[in-house]
Amino acid sequence: MKVIASSGRDDLARVYIVEFENRLQVECAESLQPPLPLEQKWVMLVSTLFGCPVGCSMCDAGSEYNGKLTALQITEQIEMMIRRRFPDMKVPSTQFKVQFARMGEPALNPSVIDVLKDLPNRIDAPGFMPSISTVAPTGTDRFFRDLLNVKRNLYSGGNFQLQFSLHTTDPVLRREIIPVNSWSMSEIASYGREFYSSGDRKVTLNFALAKGSPLEPEVLLAHFDPEYFLIKITPLNPTYRAMENNLASHIDPASTEKRNDLVENIRDAGYRVIVSIGEQEENRIGSNCGQYLKAHVDSKKSMNAGYTYPISELVE
Repeated sequence: MKVIASSGRDDLARVYIVEFENRLQVECAESLQPPLPLEQKWVMLVSTLFGCPVGCSMCDAGSEYNGKLTALQITEQIEMMIRRRFPDMKVPSTQFKVQFARMGEPALNPSVIDVLKDLPNRIDAPGFMPSISTVAPTGTDRFFRDLLNVKRNLYSGGNFQLQFSLHTTDPVLRREIIPVNSWSMSEIASYGREFYSSGDRKVTLNFALAKGSPLEPEVLLAHFDPEYFLIKITPLNPTYRAMENNLASHIDPASTEKRNDLVENIRDAGYRVIVSIGEQEENRIGSNCGQYLKAHVDSKKSMNAGYTYPISELVE
């Protein structure tokens, strides 16, 4: 694997375009969470597929699909980013999160399970916590059974983050946003209850909420017990796919308004709610969820809200 290009800042976020021996390319990224220093929190996002066959309506990485990465190819992304900062492969960060969420739906690649089994033996990182973000495609039951076993054996007691991407409580609209067959809310709820054990992090239900997309507390309560699930609401990041589909963010990341009625209604229903708004400069770097540098390069267009950082070519 070699790094062929990069965009960003080492003190905030950086995206890498990497190429493998088969000439296929993916992206991986790392970010900090100011004002927290690297020693407190460091986040990586790695790719599991060459593109993505799901094609979510706000994601720029779903325009093409060329197969699955091997376990070694996934691990090489992680090790490359570690070595840039810590050549001895010892990560001192109190929270070192690796998200299998840059390019590709991780449940479509069984090699992710192999990586999760192997990583504790390959890196010296006491704060290591893996994170799986998934739309739960149908036909992936074996992946989720294996994931449950790996979590119980290696990452129990709050050392694993599982996130289901729903984006709306309207099942018809959800299918438009995520245009593949996927688990129903009842199926996700059943698995989440089984996945959660005392001491674990609650299972996250993620809503990258577009204007006009319902998020109804009554529907949530009909399926998801607040004892096991929390709600995360994020802005819809600026992407070409979102523009093409006329999607605008329900959450305005630049707003100074502290109260949000939708958020308060969900909290009143008994849920812990996280409104996750990152640094807006990450949109310009292209490191936020749904963004994809290659889509920007190929589009030959401009976007004021995102992808404005220069992409520097380099070879390692």
